[in-house]
Amino acid sequence: MAGTVLVTGGSGYIAGFTIRQLIERGWTVRTTIRNLAREAEVRDWLKVDNDRLSFFAADLTSDTGWAEAMAGCSHVVHMASPIPAHHVKDENELIVPARDGALRALKFARDAGATRLVMTSSVAAIFYGRTADKDSFTEADWTNVAAGDVSAYAKSKTIAERAARDWIAAEGGSLEFVTVNPGLVLGPLLGVDFSPSLEAVKRVLEGAYPMLPDLGFNLVDVRDVADLHIRALTAPDMSGERFMAVAPHGFLRLGEIAAILRERLPDHAGKVPTRRMPNWLMRIVSLFDPVVRQMIGELGKTRHAEPTHAMQLLGWQPRSAADSVVDTAKSLIAMGVVKV
Repeated sequence: MAGTVLVTGGSGYIAGFTIRQLIERGWTVRTTIRNLAREAEVRDWLKVDNDRLSFFAADLTSDTGWAEAMAGCSHVVHMASPIPAHHVKDENELIVPARDGALRALKFARDAGATRLVMTSSVAAIFYGRTADKDSFTEADWTNVAAGDVSAYAKSKTIAERAARDWIAAEGGSLEFVTVNPGLVLGPLLGVDFSPSLEAVKRVLEGAYPMLPDLGFNLVDVRDVADLHIRALTAPDMSGERFMAVAPHGFLRLGEIAAILRERLPDHAGKVPTRRMPNWLMRIVSLFDPVVRQMIGELGKTRHAEPTHAMQLLGWQPRSAADSVVDTAKSLIAMGVVKV
């Protein structure tokens, strides 16, 4: 099955790999970016058949350009959403464009006659604002945005996904809606302008921290996330589905990531820390660093999540988290992003 698909946010990390795989599988792809001045740059690092890829200017906060981008598309992958590069003082900087952009994509997809929209959500819409003793999660769980320790980013992903599901129920008509909820996305780089999600491996590899905080993440490979989006786009009877995109047994602490790098890339692991940062020291650092302050609530926590639903329903076979860590490190080194 292949037709014409719109991928929003075409300059994004996951979007790049999704566009590549769609074109490899015979699709004609349209994509949106905020400024068409970046088209040549994005084409350069995508390295795909340019005759099968076209660009349109569209922004999450405006209707301009959306109808033109959607015209003739049978399917939509909505990936565009704000990702904070730094601490935001006003959470609405993330919440408003994430929510309004999702609703805008849905409305224009329905009006254009698209049959299915797959939206990139996040495990951030699943894991947070729960009691301290909850350490296992499935697609049935939702982040409690009313909890005081939920980040602006987690709120934005939760509110946007809930708003989208409410809109589909009320106004979606025959448009089918699915979400993919990735964990921390790793994998090879497309270019030196890399995703913030790769910072965890980058900082461990380059020894940015003399000691490693007791923090962990559910990891997943970008190539597998792209594949899962396409499976959700094309499989029958998907309406309303929700898929966590995480590697099997993929919850790794920074100390475990460091151990993988030392074992698998010993010639490049000279700067990789070996000691764990005491939680009390991390709390002191948080008094002066607002980014660290956002992570304090995660110290020592474990969040178990497995890709069982996607594997059983869609036949998805994600890579191991360890392989993704190593591939990320190799790519960071090869691109010259990390000097070791």
